[in-house]
Order: sequence, then structure tokens, then C-alpha cells
Amino acid sequence: MPETPAWLPSEETRKPLRETFDSTADLYDAARPDYPEQLFDDLVELAALDPGARLLEIGCATGKATRPLLLRGFSVVCVELGAQLAEKARSNLAGFPVEIHVQPFETWRGEAGAFDLVYAATAWHWVDPSIRYEKAHDLLRAGGHLAFWSALHACPEGFDPFFTEIQEVYDAIGESHGGDWPPAPPEQEPDFADEIERSGLFADVRVRRYGWERGYSANEYIALLETFSGHISMDADKREHLYREIRSKLGTRRVRRHWYAILHVARSKT
Repeated sequence: MPETPAWLPSEETRKPLRETFDSTADLYDAARPDYPEQLFDDLVELAALDPGARLLEIGCATGKATRPLLLRGFSVVCVELGAQLAEKARSNLAGFPVEIHVQPFETWRGEAGAFDLVYAATAWHWVDPSIRYEKAHDLLRAGGHLAFWSALHACPEGFDPFFTEIQEVYDAIGESHGGDWPPAPPEQEPDFADEIERSGLFADVRVRRYGWERGYSANEYIALLETFSGHISMDADKREHLYREIRSKLGTRRVRRHWYAILHVARSKT
């Protein structure tokens, strides 16, 4: 099993790529999948969150991981890099006890020890790895928790053959998958428990895995791709060729895309 997942951005691409999402706020809100409700139930249990707990979310985007926790009775402070994403989140979350600050998490000045939970949904890997654990730890109360997860493309046994067919198109345009194809099934994908422990700031690391499936028409699948940083930043001619091939290969049928998420929850050391 590889120690570093192939999907992680490199140090050189992390900062410019994370800034691409703000250009597609409305599409991001419509096309990105919701996370499983069981994930939030487990998060509340593993982080021992009491009613009224104060949460900090890193990179809330349009609020897909914010609303489920607001509905469970918590207040949330969000730190979001993109102004358009933040504005969409404010609209989506109107009437809830939520604050949204537009700023990189790395430079945001929050109150030390003010939060019961610091969490990130599909955003932790975009935060500077040299400071993210230390800053999250400083913002947590004694015994508070850190949690993060991502929604990623899963290739379990029997995954839709369309993805192997379209991978040949990615190869032809010089946008090959980073790593072996097909990738490891989701149950074999590495987690970040060791990395959390190496920070020396957290203990009692718990990991949970989730899988789900969604069907997409060609246009719906292209809309989803338009929210991924690699496709947003792709050369326009390559992107148009890719999308033509997707429409040609799918026709009127729907593609089955599997998703997985690995939830990490760890307790802050005092």
C-alpha cells in the first residue's frame, strides 16, 4: 500500500490549484455530492460533541458539510478562501448560527482554545502541511477534536468500464492519472492516521470508511468535472476534446461513479 495517495497535490501545485474552485461556485454547489449522513453521526459520536458545541470548519465551500452539523444543533465558524464560494454558503445557510470569514486558514487569526472541533471536508489537503496540525491544535480547547475527510473517486470491484475507456483519452491528451490504473479499491486506500500521530499533537486517532454511488448523464458528469481543480486549470482545447469524448462514449446512458470518504477523528493533547 502506498504511503502517499496519488491524488494529493504537489507542493508546487497546491496553492494555485486550490484557488481555482472559487470560479465555479454555483456549479460546485449543484454538482458536488452530499456526504453520507452516517459520517456526520459518527463524527458527532467520535468527537464527543455536546449540544451547542462550537465548531470551526476549514474551507466550507458552499456549505455541504456545514449544514448537516448546523442541523444537529452546533454553531459553526467557517474560514473559506474563495469570496464567491463564501457568498454561496451564506445564502445556503441563512438563518443558522454560522459565521463565514473569507481568508486563507493559514493567515486567519482565530481565538486560541475556542473550539470543540476543528474540521475540514475535502479541504485539509489544500492547507499548508507545515502548519495545519499546529494551528488546528492551537484553536482547540483542551481535549477538543480534529476531524477531516475527502470525497474521492472509488474504483471497487466491478466499477463502470467507462472510466478505463476514458482514461485512454486522458493519456492521449497528456493528462494521465497520477499513479497506477486502475487505482487500489477504496478499502485499500491509505489513511492519514500515522501522519496525525507524527504531529505529536493529537491522540486517540479513529478512522471510519464510507462508500456510496451516484449515476450521471454525460452532461451531469461533465458538470461535476468542471468543479475539479485539474479540469478547471486544464488547457481549453484538451478540455473540449475530453468532453466530446465523454459525450461520445456515454451517449444516452448514465455512468455509475463510486465515491469513498475516509473520516479521521483525533483528540487534542493538552
